[in-house]
Amino acid sequence: MLLENRRCVRPLGSDQVNTGPRAPRCLMLDPERRRADPGREEQEVGRAGPREVDGNYCLTCGSDKTLKLWNPLRGTLLRTYSGHGYEVLDAAGSFDNSSLCSGGGDKAVVLWDVASGQVIRKFRGHAGVSTVQFNEEATVILSGSIDSSIRCWDCRSRKPEPVQKLDEARDGVSSLKVSDHEILAGSVDGRVRRYDLRVGQLFSDYVGSPITCICFSRDGQCTLVSSLDSTLRLLDKDTGELLGEYTGHKNQEYKLDCCLSERDTHVVSCSEDGKVFFWDLVEGSQALALPVGPGVVQSLAFHPTEPCLLTAMGGSIHCWREESYEAEGGTG
Repeated sequence: MLLENRRCVRPLGSDQVNTGPRAPRCLMLDPERRRADPGREEQEVGRAGPREVDGNYCLTCGSDKTLKLWNPLRGTLLRTYSGHGYEVLDAAGSFDNSSLCSGGGDKAVVLWDVASGQVIRKFRGHAGVSTVQFNEEATVILSGSIDSSIRCWDCRSRKPEPVQKLDEARDGVSSLKVSDHEILAGSVDGRVRRYDLRVGQLFSDYVGSPITCICFSRDGQCTLVSSLDSTLRLLDKDTGELLGEYTGHKNQEYKLDCCLSERDTHVVSCSEDGKVFFWDLVEGSQALALPVGPGVVQSLAFHPTEPCLLTAMGGSIHCWREESYEAEGGTG
């Protein structure tokens, strides 16, 4: 049985929340110099990000019902994974790069073999899958849904039922992150929930607005929360204390990504006005508003060790590097 410790980030009035964020419709990775186009299929990219720990590959998914694996620095499409019956809203890779998982509007959580491109398993039970993650050993897939639940699926079992169901959320689960002993979940009900698996305890922090994205800091001490009031909040993971707020971008309608830079020095967020915003983590001041395009920038991911950013909008992905960067072979 989970013991819940509820905390309020600050007094924000009523517990009522507005209508939840819409599913991503267009995303793009916009590079510094290299551009990868999904080609004739016109994939409206729903998610995009590095697939493995060294950041050499990225994975996109979207409205064409497929996942695509890329070399982002060369703009090369390596493989397409087909098997969903509807728009794919999220995807993730395993620690050893051998497996992928995905979920979307067809209500299925799909486990893929990277090398062959074949579907290994399909898990069903959700009303619609909005977010997926592997555990650290890639033995369990965790999925969050518009049905307000998180379900844990055993990749090694042939049983169709989830091994565990977490149903503390009061509205759709919009974002998930997993560490070696924790599950971090953001919900449209305005709460960030952290499940500590070592002690069987649930910590719940209320931010007062529907949550679109959550993530751990790279040092594991903080959580970054994005919500539909056009505000990002940095919280102390253990106490729930509000450490910083970051504003200036626009996030009032869509599920937009946020993250921290490779050294935890900057907060980074998508925006509905076609830009990516950077803030100094400590000072909270805006450092850069990077123009990407005329649409909504809905997805982004930072390289794990280098100053390299992927962004997604519409049917394109882009990879941004420093001006001094030279790609392999001497081309930018």
